[in-house]
Amino acid sequence: MAKLAPHGAVPLGDCAVNVEFSKTLDLEVNYAVQRLAAMVHGRALPWVRDVVPALGGLAIHFDPDHADVHGDAMSAALNAVSECLKQGLPKIDQVARTVEVPVCYEAEFAPDLTEVAATAKVTPDEAVALHAGSEFRVLMIGFAPGHAYMGGLSPKLAVPRRAAPRPIVPAGSVAIANDQTVVYPYAISGGWNIIGRTPLAVFDAEREEPSLFAAGDRVRFKPISRAEFLKQSK
Repeated sequence: MAKLAPHGAVPLGDCAVNVEFSKTLDLEVNYAVQRLAAMVHGRALPWVRDVVPALGGLAIHFDPDHADVHGDAMSAALNAVSECLKQGLPKIDQVARTVEVPVCYEAEFAPDLTEVAATAKVTPDEAVALHAGSEFRVLMIGFAPGHAYMGGLSPKLAVPRRAAPRPIVPAGSVAIANDQTVVYPYAISGGWNIIGRTPLAVFDAEREEPSLFAAGDRVRFKPISRAEFLKQSK
């Protein structure tokens, strides 16, 4: 992998800075940024409030009144990143988890599965096997709290987004579009193709860790029956 180096930093409002590494999705850069985020977070700098990795950048949320910022948060953020890069990034096994997600792919929970399969020129059962047989990695959390964008979708299932988004997508819906998959954390609008649903609570603000997913996690989907879905939903 090419040496990771920031292209610069841009302000995100008055309490955050985004350190940019790539303006487009580069999986190697994304992989490195996630490990860098864990390293910056682990330093527990007193002026840093939060560290949020994105597709090709790292958002550092800071206390604007802290003396260590010295009125120049962008320089402080770049210095913190540079110091971590000099030390070398941790291995992904040190910062990532493996999350297994049960999914019911039956028609009741998969309104777009038949159309997706037809577009991909496979049967619905083959489409399920392709999806459940892949290992995904969370590229970033975005759009809404707990909403994980995951790479690793089989190229055969790389179908476009729906022409008309749905006003409401049920919580837990598993959906695909282009080369990614997502799990809707709660009932919100969305234009991705729904191929199943998980009974798991993807986001719960009252949990110690509200989001089921974190950037860098490896994710596997496990097919379950409707009966298992209803049992696990209780």
